[in-house]
Amino acid sequence: MQSVAQAWLAYRLTGSAALLGVVGFAGQIPALLFSPAGGLVADRFARRRVLLATQALSMLLAFALAALTLSGEVTISWILALAALSGIVNAFDIPTRQAFAMDMVGREDLVNAIALNSSIFNGARVLGPAMAGLIVANIGEGWCFLVNGLSYLAVLGSLAAMKLPAFSPVADGKSGLASLREGFEYVTRARPVRALLVLLGLVSLTGMPYAVLMPVFAQEILGGGARELGLLMGFSGAGALAGAAVLAARKSMRGLGSFVALSAGGLGIVLIFFAFSRSFWLSALLLVPVGFFMMSEMATSNTLIQSLIPDAMRGRVMSVYAMMFMGMAPIGALLAGTLATQVGAPATVAGGGILCLAGALLFARRLPTLRDDARQMIVALQMTAGDPPEEPS
Repeated sequence: MQSVAQAWLAYRLTGSAALLGVVGFAGQIPALLFSPAGGLVADRFARRRVLLATQALSMLLAFALAALTLSGEVTISWILALAALSGIVNAFDIPTRQAFAMDMVGREDLVNAIALNSSIFNGARVLGPAMAGLIVANIGEGWCFLVNGLSYLAVLGSLAAMKLPAFSPVADGKSGLASLREGFEYVTRARPVRALLVLLGLVSLTGMPYAVLMPVFAQEILGGGARELGLLMGFSGAGALAGAAVLAARKSMRGLGSFVALSAGGLGIVLIFFAFSRSFWLSALLLVPVGFFMMSEMATSNTLIQSLIPDAMRGRVMSVYAMMFMGMAPIGALLAGTLATQVGAPATVAGGGILCLAGALLFARRLPTLRDDARQMIVALQMTAGDPPEEPS
């Protein structure tokens, strides 16, 4: 709800596609800058306590945006400042949250746990935008921010109620900088992890910015308003929910590498068709596979990476995941906003789709070699854990 309402508020105040890109940039660039520190914190401190802190701060920021909007004092400068602060909090929250999944369920249930998490997240993406569209159209954006702030009370209560095994922090005696360097060196050496992260970064840079330009499509290209924006984002969320359900139904990791390539390529193709649609309902229907492929690529990459990395590196590697997932998106948002003012939103989205398709084809070409390397990594993890080596899928 907050995401849609914030984009609409920024567009209502400025009428500028470029400033939509700037707001997206301000909210997500901290993930690129601060996620490595977030990953280090996730490896060295109790993850539940870190999440309690990040969620409490996110709640306060949502309340601040609500107060400014409802009082009529909000300006684009306030939106940018609060978006940047939220981005800094997320830079610590995201790698910690990703690593925390293993603390809760263990390696054997990781595929289904990530899929379940994606299902819940994308279920909210179906309901949230539609609700935001109705609320914004009838009583204003500020109430969306207020509801978001109140929702954190449930999150904090859930975290406090969890019963978890004792957290064992990484105690390698290295300095913070040395530990950060170790994480980046691991990602560089592990070719399957590196390839998955590079493709994820490309999709975030060139594919994800379609969402930043959605207010432009809703109003200028499809002739709608806040209600139509909410519906468009809701259709995208429905597709993402379907993608999470498909992943949750899987019994093993076999074939996930091919699914990553298929998802990135499918996303590129559908974005090209969406860019040139001028029918509201056709555009809405096309956003279903857009959401499906976007979620599938990101959640499947998450699953594969987490299944390949050792526990001692989890926070730091997942911080690089956050850099690629969230950190490249603001650069894409800024570029998309700038390009949209020069060549138009449709051409910008179509160009991003072409690049997604090219990246998917290159990844698919390298997949046989990457699959062999991944098998060796999984066997090494099993031997380190004392499990008998099995033929990895």
